[in-house]
Amino acid sequence: MDADTQGCGREPDSQFVELAVEVFGMLADATRVRIILALRGGELSVNQLAEAVDKSPAAVSQHLAKLRLARMVTTRHEGTRVYYRLENEHASQLVSDAIFQAEHSLGGTPRHHHTRKEASA
Repeated sequence: MDADTQGCGREPDSQFVELAVEVFGMLADATRVRIILALRGGELSVNQLAEAVDKSPAAVSQHLAKLRLARMVTTRHEGTRVYYRLENEHASQLVSDAIFQAEHSLGGTPRHHHTRKEASA
C-alpha cells in the first residue's frame, strides 16, 4: 500500500466513501457547478453570482446555503454586503476534473490535453 494513501480515506472500505457520495450529490446540479466555477476567480456577492450564472439572486442564495452547509463555500461580511468564496481548492478541483471527464465523452483529443501539451512545450 502506498504510504501517501494510508489513513487518507482513499481505500474502498473507507468511512469517507458515503461522505464523498454526498459531495458528488451536492455537485449534481448545474447551477451549483456554475457557482463553483464563478468563484474560482475570487469572492463575489450574491448579485454578482446571479449575473454570472444567469439565475435570480433568490435562487442563487438557496444554492449558496446548500454549498455553505456542505462547507464548500464560506462568507465574508462587509457592512450589509455578504461575499462568498470557495472554502478550499477541492470543490474547484472536483468541478474541473468532472469537466475534463465530460470533454472525454465527446471523443477525439479533449481540449484540456491540448492545453497541457502547450504548457509543457
